[in-house]
Amino acid sequence: MAVLRKLLQALLWGGLAVHAQDPDPLEIIRRSVERDRLNFERANDYSYVQHTEQRMLDKDGRVSKVESRTYDVIVIDGEPYEKLIAKDGKPLSESEARKEQEKLDRELARRRAERPDQRARRLSEQEKRRREGREFAREIPDAFTFRLAGQETLEGRPVWVIEAEPKPGYKGKAKRADLLSKFRGKLWIDQQDFQWVRVEAETIAPVRFGWILAKLDPGAKMTFEQRRVHGEVWLPSQARMRLDARLAMVRKLRAEVEVTWRDYRKFQTDSRITEVSEITP
Repeated sequence: MAVLRKLLQALLWGGLAVHAQDPDPLEIIRRSVERDRLNFERANDYSYVQHTEQRMLDKDGRVSKVESRTYDVIVIDGEPYEKLIAKDGKPLSESEARKEQEKLDRELARRRAERPDQRARRLSEQEKRRREGREFAREIPDAFTFRLAGQETLEGRPVWVIEAEPKPGYKGKAKRADLLSKFRGKLWIDQQDFQWVRVEAETIAPVRFGWILAKLDPGAKMTFEQRRVHGEVWLPSQARMRLDARLAMVRKLRAEVEVTWRDYRKFQTDSRITEVSEITP
């Protein structure tokens, strides 16, 4: 009996010791949100290539139409500018490329011609959008109940796997914070950098976008991935979405959308604009 009691005590205390070492998932999330704020700030130092592919689905879920666009995204006075460089996997024709370059030239000329008050107003609006984005992200730790689901290895790096369920009745203060209550998700967070390596989310309630009269139905699935760039910042690498939506509350839309980001280039103040011929579509 004494031996059995000692064995039970050893198992109990051993279990408690292991449990006590489990990291707090909420604290992991809080730290990751703060780290992501730094990514947001450093992202303006980079230009990149963005490829978007949209696959339209018929009522049986078969692909009925595929469209893609590839952009060279450059930074102009702190704001990203998308320059189209390919359509449906093919480089632009000479005339199309010339039109895109003319559009860019007009934008650069417009920026150079800005009066100080116009530039101040534009930068103020830009900062307002960024501030709203930061405030929205800061709602995440309080909007969900988090559970540490385990640990894995992604891209050779150890990660925590954390499940997130929305808190019933949560009311956030940030703009569009109500959206958070309409999603459940799972996050893979790098154990060294506390960065979001992968996020999976699913809508559990209708999501409405009033400005385009669209509604995203429950069951829409989204995946977002990031990777370490130049050893200093984590930036998006891929996003996927499968959705059922209604446009103008009438027309049914079923689609798969995939976005990839690549060829990140550190932006320098003396950098020239990259020519179309130097970018691989």
